[in-house]
Amino acid sequence: MTVLRGALVVLRPTVPADIPALAAIRATPEVRARWRGGEDLAADIAVDLEDAGTRCLTIESRQRIIGMIQWYAEEEPDYRHAGIDLFLDPAVHGRGLGTDAVRTLARHLIDAHGHHRLVIDPAADNTAAIRCYTKAGFRPVGIMRQYERGPDGSWHDGLLMDLLATEPAP
Repeated sequence: MTVLRGALVVLRPTVPADIPALAAIRATPEVRARWRGGEDLAADIAVDLEDAGTRCLTIESRQRIIGMIQWYAEEEPDYRHAGIDLFLDPAVHGRGLGTDAVRTLARHLIDAHGHHRLVIDPAADNTAAIRCYTKAGFRPVGIMRQYERGPDGSWHDGLLMDLLATEPAP
């Protein structure tokens, strides 16, 4: 995969040397509360990098690692689509960097990979993420009840959002 350049961020393939910086971001309380993972966050990221079905991209701003965005593809022809997930350093929240990362990857998945539909699934109570994805063009589809287990062991709702290639870009 090539390097993708947005208006504010650069997305490049994640390499093992990025793992310590990414694990440090995943360890922040804000990210840890929203992003699943075990006790060894570096090992979790390494597993993601080894997963052939997941493409991991390091998000950089001003030549500094600020997060990771990843995508997967459902290749069954009758259900073909791609899904996106990401985490971003809380120190850069609210600056439009997440929106630019999502918009940049979405454009690539539509233009270069021919996906007609993209999905993303934030926690239903994650208003900041939902606002970010809406700015990038995603629309709410519906609530997925008791979608994921939280760190406290209880089940939490998720919001399924999608973006269609035929819809006008925001």
